[in-house]
Amino acid sequence: MSTEQNTAAENGFSYTLTRTLDAPAARVWQAWTTPDQYAQWAYAIPGTVEMDVRPGGLWKATMRTPEGAEFPLTGSYIEVAEHRRLTIGMDVPGRPEPSTMGVELTEEGPRNTVIVLSQTCDTAEERDMAEQGSGMLLDGLTGFLADGPKA
Repeated sequence: MSTEQNTAAENGFSYTLTRTLDAPAARVWQAWTTPDQYAQWAYAIPGTVEMDVRPGGLWKATMRTPEGAEFPLTGSYIEVAEHRRLTIGMDVPGRPEPSTMGVELTEEGPRNTVIVLSQTCDTAEERDMAEQGSGMLLDGLTGFLADGPKA
């Protein structure tokens, strides 16, 4: 596993996280788009994750931080290219347009997938928080792929 991080201020406040995962793209896709699997690695409360993975489809989840705080998230899928790309819109209170995060998967051989998460935010503070959260997501996903789904 390897990780790269790039933070830039072009066109707003952007970040890109890149990691090589020890799993084929189909397995990474399934972990990201199946509610019960997503809840196991993404800090979501089991039973709160709903996903309609198609362009315009809605998603929601209630997340729990390591400190125990809970907060609901909602949004929609903007772009869906199975096993390759998700563009996810995330509703932000007080903001008229959703924030978008891109998830790109590139398979490298039969056992490895490069995942790239990217997002542009409105402020440096928002970017730093989103980047930290995305790093936690990648850590959770990496552990989940190594351990396998729980029954």
